[in-house]
Amino acid sequence: MNIIDELEWREAINQQTDAEGLRQLTEEKSISLYCGVDPTGDSMHIGHLIPFMMLKRFQLAGHRPVILIGGATGTIGDPSGRQSERTLQTMEQVQANVDALTAQMKKLFLTEGDNQLRMVNNYDWTHQLNVIDFLRDYGKNFSINTMLAKDIVANRLETGISYTEFSYQILQSMDFLHLYREEDVQLQIGGSDQWGNITSGLDLIRKKEGSEAKAFGLTIPLMLKADGTKFGKTAGGAIWLDPKKTTPYEFYQFWANTDDRDVVKYLKYFTFLDKEAIDALAEKVQTEPHKREAQITLAEEMTRFVHGEEMLAQAKKITAALFSGDIKSLTADEIEQGFKEMPTFEASKESKNIIDWLVDVGIEPSKRQAREDLNSGAISMNGERVTDAELEVSADHAIEGRFIIIRKGKKKYHLVKLF
Repeated sequence: MNIIDELEWREAINQQTDAEGLRQLTEEKSISLYCGVDPTGDSMHIGHLIPFMMLKRFQLAGHRPVILIGGATGTIGDPSGRQSERTLQTMEQVQANVDALTAQMKKLFLTEGDNQLRMVNNYDWTHQLNVIDFLRDYGKNFSINTMLAKDIVANRLETGISYTEFSYQILQSMDFLHLYREEDVQLQIGGSDQWGNITSGLDLIRKKEGSEAKAFGLTIPLMLKADGTKFGKTAGGAIWLDPKKTTPYEFYQFWANTDDRDVVKYLKYFTFLDKEAIDALAEKVQTEPHKREAQITLAEEMTRFVHGEEMLAQAKKITAALFSGDIKSLTADEIEQGFKEMPTFEASKESKNIIDWLVDVGIEPSKRQAREDLNSGAISMNGERVTDAELEVSADHAIEGRFIIIRKGKKKYHLVKLF
């Protein structure tokens, strides 16, 4: 299957500048292509992953990907998809973010023995350019009329846009031209909001290199969930690739809880499973939705890709323990992951009667209610039911001396941290 055919089957193409020309080029030879990300933070979230997963598909099909980290453009601020100006970061913060994203990209996409993937930073070819050369060599090739008509600028004219962000498309165009000349890059891919920036780059290449220059642009559709909300966002915020921001367990659960209406689309976008495997899972969604086989496969594939086999095993272990109630099988670190979003309380390590302890911690509103719940068997500690009203709770009950998990009723968990 030609790479363009595969992307079409995966419904991963939004716009192309020359669909037939790109198809012919990819059939004729192995091409170089690039996608970029600006270091606006120290981690990507799953929304950032989409175009880079497409870049990886090109690599698997025998093409040569270039990942661009925007050390220069990140200091400016991309106006795409925004209604207000970005707050400029210090150069030190930008560099720290560059380092973090570079490490993240290498972990995800650089495989051992891989001599095809290239990683570049546009600061390297931009920072020594003076303003006179910038205006004469590049600014002269951009029409204000055309720039104003681009959606990325037109959408901001009412609320306002600074010259700094207005000039962003020139810098991104310079990137495409530089990579076309120095890395033989003939294709730029990006999200749907990058169409204006990509086409500006193509215009610059043709003005500088001639109208016959073979360069192309391709964008990925905007990802929305079936309910119309933005993909990758939850009540707790974005789903980050950094395990310190979103734990592997939370990451796994995000994918495992995918709506039936979205799961096949996500399998096509985010996994490297072939058509036969995805079609089989799509059938299971229709015939056996209660088994959630497609969601489990998606969660496993994505957690393995981003966090590795060991963290996947840990996420599955936490999931199984919470489902079965076998809390004691978890380590303290695993409890910290699995109960991160659950009600959390604190208690001293001093011994205290369980009724008083439940009330003092804040899990029970009164001693009478605590006694009733104990008598009815509604209270479990670390997965084991507690009915003894004379029990003395102490540090000995805590997992690794740190946590006690109280379950009240069938599903209401409480995390108690001992100090």
